[in-house]
Amino acid sequence: MARGFESKDVEFQQAEAERLDRTRHTPVPENRERADRRRSLQMSLTRVRQDLAQASAAPHRRMLEQAAEALEAQLAALESA
Repeated sequence: MARGFESKDVEFQQAEAERLDRTRHTPVPENRERADRRRSLQMSLTRVRQDLAQASAAPHRRMLEQAAEALEAQLAALESA
């Protein structure tokens, strides 16, 4: 009977080691949220810059330039925090 408990204990230890290994490689939720926010801002900035390259109307260009500046400021604030 002791042998059965030993094998279950070894199995548990292996499963626990695997679980701990997975959690070590999983980003902390705060870091993940920050990375997601940064990626979202970068994608938005890329889109605004693409739109700006094609915009011809002056008011539209100004609006896109202001949007790009705001996104760049948000990225800078996120990077410095």
